[in-house]
Amino acid sequence: MSRRHGAGARALIAAIAVASGLALAGCSDDSTKPELKVSGGFVPKPAMPDMASGFFTVTNSGAEADELTSVTSDVGEVTMHTTKNQAMKAVSSFDVPANGELKLERGGNHLMLEKLKRTPKLGEKVSVELHFAKSGTVKAELDVKAANHNPKTEAQTKNKTETQPHSHTHTE
Repeated sequence: MSRRHGAGARALIAAIAVASGLALAGCSDDSTKPELKVSGGFVPKPAMPDMASGFFTVTNSGAEADELTSVTSDVGEVTMHTTKNQAMKAVSSFDVPANGELKLERGGNHLMLEKLKRTPKLGEKVSVELHFAKSGTVKAELDVKAANHNPKTEAQTKNKTETQPHSHTHTE
């Protein structure tokens, strides 16, 4: 009889251990963490030899928000800025919403690369390290584009030419 109770007790202990393990695994579920991806990064060709700006999009497909707390680069000092009412202001961080985006773009949030050790040239890449509160460091490459490069207006122009009817005549 004690043998039978012993087997039942062992089965009960095993069931509790499995249930506890599943509960603990649920507490460390990684699906709630931020899942960050950097895209569309560029630096317009600098007009001045010691200063440039940087733009990109951070997409967070995770269920938890994050925060961009700083940016570093071997090309020079990097500060984060926002532009409101045509006034640029330095900020200490940018929020990256859960299941959302942080856009750094002309006329809004952006990077300032200052005291440049070298002037980035058209076609080169500028390496940056993005430091996030929860996700740690994410490395990104920003393409050096023409000084007037603006993905927003280029996309609008492309959409207009693709959707507007047009005609032309061939002559021989």
